[in-house]
Amino acid sequence: MKKDQFDEDTLKHIRNRLDYIYSIAKKNYNDNPALMDTIESLAQVALMFTNIKLQEVNDQEETKSPQGYILSKLSNSYSRMTEYEKRNEKDFPTWKL
Repeated sequence: MKKDQFDEDTLKHIRNRLDYIYSIAKKNYNDNPALMDTIESLAQVALMFTNIKLQEVNDQEETKSPQGYILSKLSNSYSRMTEYEKRNEKDFPTWKL
């Protein structure tokens, strides 16, 4: 039998911290929209994983179709980061030997 690597209290603590990160990103969106949107999306992905793990630990019925939710939130962050990278590569000086 496989032993769970997480316990309920730790998962709830993780979920609480992720909720906090999400709320700070949401509240401070106007400071840096691209960054805060990326943080918000990644926090939501992590929250979904945490909630699924909590359901497993508690033998509860699992969330239906978390995969689609996670992929949509992750694609948002991925797009933001690739755009950021493209923008910054233009500003980077070429290497000269």
